[in-house]
Amino acid sequence: MSEKFGAAINACGWVAYEHAKAYIANPHTELVGVTSRTRESAEKLVAEFGLDCKIYSDYDALLADADVDIVSVTTPNFMHASDAIAAAEAGKHIALEKPAGINEDELDALGAAVATAGVRSVMSFVLRWNQLVLNLKGLIARGALGDPFFVQTDYWHGIGDVIRADRWIARKELAGSAMLTGGCHAVDMARNFCGDVTRVSGFSHNNPSLGFDYDTTTVASVEFDSGAVGRISSCLEIVAPYHFNMLVMGTEGTAKGNQLWSRVLTPEQDDWVDIPCVSPDSGDVAHHPFQEEIDHLVDCLMEDRDCMPDIADGIKTSRVCLAIDRSAQAGGASEELN
Repeated sequence: MSEKFGAAINACGWVAYEHAKAYIANPHTELVGVTSRTRESAEKLVAEFGLDCKIYSDYDALLADADVDIVSVTTPNFMHASDAIAAAEAGKHIALEKPAGINEDELDALGAAVATAGVRSVMSFVLRWNQLVLNLKGLIARGALGDPFFVQTDYWHGIGDVIRADRWIARKELAGSAMLTGGCHAVDMARNFCGDVTRVSGFSHNNPSLGFDYDTTTVASVEFDSGAVGRISSCLEIVAPYHFNMLVMGTEGTAKGNQLWSRVLTPEQDDWVDIPCVSPDSGDVAHHPFQEEIDHLVDCLMEDRDCMPDIADGIKTSRVCLAIDRSAQAGGASEELN
């Protein structure tokens, strides 16, 4: 293994800056190059961090560079699968922004390409590394909540600087849907707590005045392979601050955001116990633990083990999102997942 992994970034938008910070800070990676839709945006990122690295003429040039071991794919949703497939076929390890893809054909092709190439990957469901999420996962693993039987996760983000009608995110053919573009975080978190989803039933709401060409609120009831049930929603039209809701009910306790009730840990409890840590309470990417995500990928490369979530797991989350969307389009008809 070389002394450091060479990392490169494909597309220099908002989230790319967080990937760049993480690579720069990790002692086992070196940011060796970037590319973007315009050279100006690539130059801006390079200047921001005072980097001495390559600015590739295009993505093919990035993938052809033998100095590149890892590629961060931070392009718009509709490019995720094709860009990740190209990276896999070039033998590069991948940090892929969510969602993995926006239709079933993309997901099939991506899954096959990554499996055939044998590269490592991390799916950028960055909230997995949030301090509160890690605490809740630890409590579940310790049995503090008993067996989880109900989970509720919600991604609520209002129209603003990032999510608005004049950007690609408002176009169905570029973004996918409210569930794919933001709600996938909620789907991933529900799966993180309760495992694979086996059946969904979805409903959606459209506000034509917002200028989006897909429904901007979607809610689903879900069943898990474990027997647990849940509720997942994505709303891009909330008139209130950003909110990411997490509720897990188990046979021995309940976690409601950063509030805990547990007969196992505190049998004489008579009020909620607060868990003092950083929670996923901001939609600003700078608030999210990208450092921990990239560190996880690098650790897995050094130890020759799979990341979690990797692209294969991210594909499962996208399939749940698509099933919810199909159910909503069919008026709530039940959709089963294999």
